[in-house]
Amino acid sequence: MADKIKMTPKGYDKLVNDLEHRKTVKRSEISDYMGTAIADGDLRESAAYDEARLMQSENEAQIADLEYQLGLAEIVELGIGTAVAGLGAKVELEDGNGRKHAFEIVGTYEVDVYKGEHKKVSDQSPIGLALKDHKIGDVVKVTSPKGNLLEYTIMSVKYD
Repeated sequence: MADKIKMTPKGYDKLVNDLEHRKTVKRSEISDYMGTAIADGDLRESAAYDEARLMQSENEAQIADLEYQLGLAEIVELGIGTAVAGLGAKVELEDGNGRKHAFEIVGTYEVDVYKGEHKKVSDQSPIGLALKDHKIGDVVKVTSPKGNLLEYTIMSVKYD
């Protein structure tokens, strides 16, 4: 049996919404597109029909993946009211050069380091593991993917 996938409530809701969108809206759009391609005639030479089948296959694979993730999901209670970093925490750090860094600790399937004010990092990533169970004022050490040892001071820990 596969291990449970830890998620924040927000991450779980996002997966549920994505699944619902793919099952309803996306399937309907692909079906309409496929119907138009079929109506155009000879399917053996129809690039549009081939594209529609590929889109359908990709969508169904995504649906299966989302259902798998949701089936293994374990929604973790956020540490609201605590000042200790954990899953769901928004943590602001300062490095040795005085530069500020902001992270949100999320489950592995919720990671997105490009969106938002706080980069979403996995609780299983080096920074996520280093921050776990630490509080404001603590200095954490993280080994970067390049092998550099980085030190950060935790400036704030917040939960939505």
